[in-house]
Amino acid sequence: MGIRQQRCRKWLLCWTSTWHLRIFVLMISTASGQIRYSVPEEMKKGALIGNVAQDLGLDLTRLRSGRARIVSGETTQYTELKTDKGILVVNERIDREELCGDTAPCSFSFEIILENPIELHRVTVEILDVNDHAPTFKNKVINLEISESATVGSHFDLESAYDPDAGIHGLQNYVLSPNDNFALKQHSNADGTRFAVMILQKPLDRELKPHLSLKLIAVDGGTPQRSGTVNIEITVLDANDNPPVFNQSLYKATVAENAPLGTYITTVNASDADSGSNGLVTYTFSNVKGKSAEKFEIDSVSGRITVVGNIDFEKDKKFEIRVIAKDQGGLSDATKVVIDVVDINDNAPIINIMSFSNMISEDVPPGTTIAVFNVKDADSERNGQITCSLDSSLPFKIQSSLTDYYNLLSHVAFDRETKHEYNITITATDSGSPPLSTKTTLHVKISDVNDNAPRFTKPDYSAYVTENNSPGMSIFSMSARDSDWNQNARISYFLEETEVSGSPISSYVSINSETGVVHAVRSFDYEQIKQLVFTVRAQDGGSPPLSSNVTVKILIQDQNDNPPQVLYPVQTGGSVVAEMVPRSADVGYLVTKVVAVDVDSGQNAWLSYKLQKATDRALFEVGSQNGEIRTIRQVSDKDAVKQRLSVIVEDNGQPSRSATVIVNVAVADSFPEVLSEFSDFPHDKEYNDNLTFYLVLALAVVSFLFITCLVVIISVKIYRWRQSRILYHSNLPVIPYYPPLKIYRWRQSRILYHSNLPVIPYYPPRYSDTLGTTGTLQHVYNYEVCRTTDSRKSDCKFGRAGSQNVLIMDPSCSGTMQPMQSEKSILDEPDSPLEVTAMTINSLYCFDNKEPLSLDILIKALCNVGHIAPKCLVQISDGTQINDPYSTCHADKTKQKKSRSSRV
Repeated sequence: MGIRQQRCRKWLLCWTSTWHLRIFVLMISTASGQIRYSVPEEMKKGALIGNVAQDLGLDLTRLRSGRARIVSGETTQYTELKTDKGILVVNERIDREELCGDTAPCSFSFEIILENPIELHRVTVEILDVNDHAPTFKNKVINLEISESATVGSHFDLESAYDPDAGIHGLQNYVLSPNDNFALKQHSNADGTRFAVMILQKPLDRELKPHLSLKLIAVDGGTPQRSGTVNIEITVLDANDNPPVFNQSLYKATVAENAPLGTYITTVNASDADSGSNGLVTYTFSNVKGKSAEKFEIDSVSGRITVVGNIDFEKDKKFEIRVIAKDQGGLSDATKVVIDVVDINDNAPIINIMSFSNMISEDVPPGTTIAVFNVKDADSERNGQITCSLDSSLPFKIQSSLTDYYNLLSHVAFDRETKHEYNITITATDSGSPPLSTKTTLHVKISDVNDNAPRFTKPDYSAYVTENNSPGMSIFSMSARDSDWNQNARISYFLEETEVSGSPISSYVSINSETGVVHAVRSFDYEQIKQLVFTVRAQDGGSPPLSSNVTVKILIQDQNDNPPQVLYPVQTGGSVVAEMVPRSADVGYLVTKVVAVDVDSGQNAWLSYKLQKATDRALFEVGSQNGEIRTIRQVSDKDAVKQRLSVIVEDNGQPSRSATVIVNVAVADSFPEVLSEFSDFPHDKEYNDNLTFYLVLALAVVSFLFITCLVVIISVKIYRWRQSRILYHSNLPVIPYYPPLKIYRWRQSRILYHSNLPVIPYYPPRYSDTLGTTGTLQHVYNYEVCRTTDSRKSDCKFGRAGSQNVLIMDPSCSGTMQPMQSEKSILDEPDSPLEVTAMTINSLYCFDNKEPLSLDILIKALCNVGHIAPKCLVQISDGTQINDPYSTCHADKTKQKKSRSSRV
């Protein structure tokens, strides 16, 4: 029968679990944002609980970017979220008995929160019990004293075992060791707690068995099964006919949580009809569940139950205690005491901020989530009912999302320029009496958005500037204000592109982009432009930038910078224009009118006329306002015909400017008379002072350059002369001054080409051929020939050879030097053959290793060049003279021509 009951119980448990699983799967598929997992207790750290990303329909990128994390109000974090894999794992050891006690089912909840945007998902983890506890008895031995007169059917209550496991893993059965006198009967309380009663089946006989030893085994339903054992020691007493009887089978009482120690709960009472010692009853607790024995105690004599421990409604809401009344004969009775704990509002709400953005943009729409917070109250019923509130003046509201979770939302649009930060105080108040509340403050800053364009301090600007100003002058300053902040309030100023008189406005004015100061780019001329009208744009540094425009008008003020201009009479340079006045003219006769204008304006253009000079001041006057020249007396015959008037025209500026005009007046009755008088009219010759100055300056410069060149030439001549004299009288190997290198080489090539000699390159002194094929003459022979067109006045002089390898020659010729100085050097004019009066052949080298160049070869070379003049005397340093070498050269040339003709 017992095995059948166990099978039935297992089938029922399996069916119930399957139904729970179906309900659980259905709840997951229908509840949005909530998932539930079931895991056994005592799992290792890191064990997998579930794939959160897959179950919530989130990808791993969203978990990482949203900074997904677990938030809960518990101090111990039993789970951990692996955002890189999207899984939920065990973080701490989970003991179901420690976490939930006798509460079934056992579960805990937490929230997974994501940001940007904020998402909140509730996760519930149910802890499944495992058979990790064996049933235990409070005492190791149960001592019973039973009278031998006890009747069959008498029952004896035994101490109950306690198993903290739940469900099938909890206490399931009691087993009594085999004996002849007692049988075991099991009962269950309303809360499912099982207890055993021992029934007497066969009368006891003290004389046969005064003492009995039995074992009571408590077994749970786990796999494998766990059990606990207690020894029952029975002492057989003499006859005790009546057992104690409680006056109530159930006692009920209440106690407030946090009740002080010694608080009275209730009193149990049992009576025994026996007398004497058999009628004395003692009271004890039996089947004390959990830690109830630590909370209460019973007086063994009076049955008074009092508080001896701290009672917390949040941990234990009700206590069920079994009380046993036993007489001295071992007979007993049992009753149940149920103590309900009354909740006291002793816990204030706790606010936990799960997510909070302390900086929000001012353009966020109403209803934007600012923060997510959780509020918990450990009290129950009304004491645990929480109301969250804010200051009504704040533009925020609180909205409930999940159980005990609230969202702080924006209620209206923000304006940072009106208020840039808020201190939000959240108040959580329960409904207890008296109510308890908790406050927390959040500081929110409003970030700026570029939603305000710059505004100028004036609707338009105008300024005045006097003409002829200096370029770069500061005209005026403008400013704009932007109510935004930081970069969005950084204002730059720009000129809008426009044209004034065909030129861009930037060629007239400029503006400092940072300070807004307007500067003049050029000097203004009032006579060309009277005003400047342009637009300035103020632009902030936001993205995108906002701007506003303002019109600027700059009025140019006139300055007296133009003298009056005389239009009449016209001043001509060559001819004389005269106004005729008849001698019969009366007083006030209008001779002429001086007409002048001034391009300035205002009082700068008001002109006045004055007579500065006149031949006869008593005859004429000038109108100061109109410039009319009139006679002031009667013209007489004594008045001169030629009258010269100088009229000055002056404006009214400060300082004033003026112009002078000469008016010629002829006092005559006929035109011929005027011509005869004005034919010799002296013309005024005006000389230009500037032109005279430049002419004098040019003359001075030319004179200075001429004198400088003359001094330089003389100095060079003197220097050359002194050098030639020093070299002539000195035996030192000083290299003489030679003509430029290019001209010198060209002359040498001409000589060698016409001499039919092999062309020998130029070598420096003491040159030696390293191969030894060509010898180098250790002495240099220098021939100098001086000639003129008149050979009788020519003279040649040869210097003697020195001890050095270079023969130093005096380039000057003694004797008749005057004709030579007047002629040009042949080295200076290489293309004039006969006009050259002197030629010097310097450093003519011979490389025959034996003799220097022969005189015939030299003369032949000179002859081919064409520089041997007739009747020229050639004198060699050894005393040899050649008279008239020209004839020799001429004869040689004739022979060469005949030879060429014959060959042709």
